[in-house]
Formats: sequence, structure tokens, C-alpha cells
Amino acid sequence: MSDSLTIGFLGAGRMATALARGFVAAGLVTADQLSASDVIEDARRRFAEETGGTTCETNREVVERSGVVVVAVKPQYVGTVLAEVQDALGPEHLVISIAAGVTLESLANNAGGERRLVRVMPNTPALVQAGAAGFALGGAATAEDGELVARLLGSVGVAYQVPESLLDAVTGLSGSGPAYVFQIIEGLADGGVRAGLPRDVAQALAAQTLLGAARMVLETGEHPAVLKDAVASPGGTTIAGLHALERHGVRGALIDAVMDATCRARELGGS
Repeated sequence: MSDSLTIGFLGAGRMATALARGFVAAGLVTADQLSASDVIEDARRRFAEETGGTTCETNREVVERSGVVVVAVKPQYVGTVLAEVQDALGPEHLVISIAAGVTLESLANNAGGERRLVRVMPNTPALVQAGAAGFALGGAATAEDGELVARLLGSVGVAYQVPESLLDAVTGLSGSGPAYVFQIIEGLADGGVRAGLPRDVAQALAAQTLLGAARMVLETGEHPAVLKDAVASPGGTTIAGLHALERHGVRGALIDAVMDATCRARELGGS
């Protein structure tokens, strides 16, 4: 923990609160080193209750209290919020944006010039400390800034530094990916119900199966195809199921989902 690290959130919604909780749980900061602002009173209240951090009436007060400023408002409000506080931002501030589709160039324009900026694409499993994020550094951000961002995001999952040009691909894969997985879990559970299992049992088995399979990929370091082949014995049940997936083009559909979401992210970001 660094006694000098102070983190403020412009926007106190679910993601901001989850990040702040993770920072405290990891020992990166204490609650009194956190602050947040939000136009919605209930959001401020929940942030204070769940993190122990201070809530502020204005965005400017958050900036004045913080060395790290996390922009956690909806993309359409980023310009307004940064324009409001740009004269309070100085070289001592590191500005981290988690707003989808808002480019580093746009952030710089709205923040009043060349600031220490980092653009982050998190995902919703950060809410349960299992996030997968990508981040890109602005031109004025330092290597130390990148290391700090990696530590902060690592407190709620994993994070990878990529060129900004690849953040749209991060959006298409891990940013939107939880929705694809939820649909897969729903489909597996429906299959279990169709085969006679009670709904609650089928859903629990489906979710745990994805969790376990994901842990095997991460912890063994094996290629997913190797792990798949280890399950699929000749003429058995698994290869019959895999044949059905191939027949219905599930692999191609997932590739298309990532590509379509990536293209949409590019459209929204104007890149």
C-alpha cells in the first residue's frame, strides 16, 4: 500500500465501486484514500457504503483530492466531465478512462491538452474480482503509470497492455464476451433441462462447468484443443456432442461475434 496514492472516481456506478472495492481488498489503498462524485445520490451512497470512501458533491473536488482520476461516466458524458475539471488537472494527475469507445485523442482534447492518460477496457466480471481488461497508454503516460494501472486492474482480475489500435478487439472479445458466455451457459442449462434435469441443477452445473474448464486452460497452460481431445474418447458421448457443435457452426459463430463486436466498437469510436 502507498500512503501517497489517492484515487478519485468521476462517476460512482457499479464498475467504479467494484474497482474501488478491489483496490482496498488488495491493499493498494485504504478507504480514506478513495473519493467519488456522481450526479445520482443513490450511486454516491452505495459507493460510500461498499468502499468506505468519501463522496463529493462536485467533480472538481474529487480531482483536487486525488492523484489518480478514474473517468467512470457513460461515454457520452466524458467530454462534459473532463471539460469541467480540465483547469484543475495538472502534471501530477494520472487520468484513467474506462469509458468504452472514447479515444486517447478525444480524452486529451477534452482534458485540455497533453495529460498523463490511460484508456482502459474493463469487463463486468470485475464486479466479482474476475475481470479481464486491456489498457493503452497515452503519449505522456510513463512506464511507471502503466505498471500502476496493471496493479490496479490486477486487483479485480487480469490486465494486458496493448496498443490503442487493439482496444476495439479487446472490446469485441473480453468487453462483450461475458454476454456470449452467459448465452452459452443458458444454452447448456436449457439442454440439461431438455434432458430431464431440474432448472436450478442444470444452471449450476453449466456455470460450474465453464468455470472449471476456464481454470484448466489458465492453470495448465495447455491449448484448449489439447484439453478438448483429452475429454473426447473414441466413439464416446463428448465427440458426439462436439460433432453437434461443429454441425451448427458454434465455433464460427463465436468468431463472428467477436469480429462484429470489434467492428461496432470501431464505428462507435470513429476509428
